[in-house]
Amino acid sequence: MKALRAARMERCIGCHSCSLACARQVHKVLSWNKAGIRISSAGGLSTGFEARVCLACHPAPCAEACPTGSLSQRRDGGVIQKRNLCIRCGKCALACPVDAIFLDHLINPYVCIHCGQCVPYCPHDCLELVDLPSREKEEAQDD
Repeated sequence: MKALRAARMERCIGCHSCSLACARQVHKVLSWNKAGIRISSAGGLSTGFEARVCLACHPAPCAEACPTGSLSQRRDGGVIQKRNLCIRCGKCALACPVDAIFLDHLINPYVCIHCGQCVPYCPHDCLELVDLPSREKEEAQDD
């Protein structure tokens, strides 16, 4: 399994290319409000930018809070989203410990699914897709 990481945010210029790529490539819309990754100022232009993205929790509190199974746990961390099951209750966003689930004006949730579609669109190589350690390997080492 892979996970998106904002590994080099000191390079970020706040262009939002990653957010627009996510919205366009993954969600088939062109809107900063409909993306699984958000870029915001860390306190002004001189302080840089922050990427708000799913941390691939295991277990994922957002999936546990989802009453319909619209968000379900990925094997090694993070979630899989089934939009057709979503009832737009917003419980997933409330449960997220890092505020990485974004609700649009219709309370549609947008969360990073760690697909990596945004990575090639970052002009300064701030993002990367990394391998998550397998839960099976970790469990075998604990024995």
